[in-house]
Amino acid sequence: MIRSETREHVVIITIDNPPVNALPVAGWFQLADAVRAAGRDPNTRVVILRAEGKGFQAGVDIKELAADPTHESLIGVNRGCYEAFAAVYECEVPVIAAVQGFCVGGGVGLSGNADIVIASDDATFGLPEVDRGALGVATHLARFVPQHKLRAMFLTGTTITAQELLAFGTVERVVPRAELLDTALELAAVIAKKSPTVMRRAKESLNMIDPVDVKRSYRFEQGFTFELNLQGDSDELRQAFVDKRDADLD
Repeated sequence: MIRSETREHVVIITIDNPPVNALPVAGWFQLADAVRAAGRDPNTRVVILRAEGKGFQAGVDIKELAADPTHESLIGVNRGCYEAFAAVYECEVPVIAAVQGFCVGGGVGLSGNADIVIASDDATFGLPEVDRGALGVATHLARFVPQHKLRAMFLTGTTITAQELLAFGTVERVVPRAELLDTALELAAVIAKKSPTVMRRAKESLNMIDPVDVKRSYRFEQGFTFELNLQGDSDELRQAFVDKRDADLD
C-alpha cells in the first residue's frame, strides 16, 4: 500500500492501492509513519511523495466507512488523515509532491502540505467532499487557489487543472506524465546538493512564518465532518456513492 525507497539521499514514498489509491484507516497511519521516518533519518535530504496508477490519491476509503455501522472508522480515518497531512507538513526536510491524474480529497491535503508540487499535464485537483457528506481540506486547497476560487470549488465540488494552478504559481512545473518522476528527482537533486543543515532549518523557518496554522485549521474543519455524520445526511451520501446512485435527501 505504501512503500519507500532511497536514491542518493532522496526518499521516494509511493502510494499504491488500486484502483484509485483511496486509503483505509490503516493506510493513512502507514503513510504518516513512512514520511516521519524519512524525515527523522539524518541521511534524508528530500522526500518525494508520489503514486502509482491512474491518479495520485482519491481520499478516504468510502466503502470502509459505509460498511461500519459505528463511528470507529470515521474517527480513525479523521485521525489518520490528520496524522498523514501533518507528517508531510512537519517533515524535517523538503517534500516534493509528484501528482498525476486525479488529486481529490485527501490527495489535496497531502499535496497542499508539500513544499513543492510538480504535476503531470493530465492532473486535476478538487474536493468532492460536499457530495460525500463530509467537509475538510479547504485548509489545503487554500494553499493552491485564491479565496473566492476556493469557495467556488468547495461549494460546487468542481476541479481545477494543473495548468491553471501553474498560472497561480502554486504548482511549480507541469510535465508529461512519463516525465513526472524524473522531473521530481531532478528538482530533488538540486536541493540535495545544498547543506542538509541549512535545508532543515529552512524548512522549519518557513513553517514558522506560515500565516495559517494548517494543523489547527484542518482539525477545526474535521469537527464539522463529524457533526454532519451525527445529523444523518452523510450516511446516505456515502451509501449512494457506494451504490452508484443519486442520494435520497428528501
